[in-house]
Amino acid sequence: QVQLVESGGGLVQAGGSLRLVCAASGIIFRSKSMGWYRQGPGKQREWVAGITSGGSINYADSVKGRFTISRDNAKNTVYLQMNSLKPEDTAVYSCGTSINGANYWGQGTQVTVSS
Repeated sequence: QVQLVESGGGLVQAGGSLRLVCAASGIIFRSKSMGWYRQGPGKQREWVAGITSGGSINYADSVKGRFTISRDNAKNTVYLQMNSLKPEDTAVYSCGTSINGANYWGQGTQVTVSS
């Protein structure tokens, strides 16, 4: 079955950096677009960044210039490098994909940015 497992979250001061990792299994990873999402306290899940199977990349305006998404198809892994973190980036970050119209997300990893 589809499994997405995130890691790399933690507590960091404002201005710091973190690198999130999402390991995928149960899918033909190289053929799938992948995305990072986040859900802050009391907020709905929002899309953060996406990368297609062909390597095209897009970012939400709120993270553009600070976050970088990348993928390693040999390792079935997608990354999110987060720099210049702000307190408003505090959230549970999840990776996700869509297969045959169904959406899948991992359990998420907590990112907390202190001011």
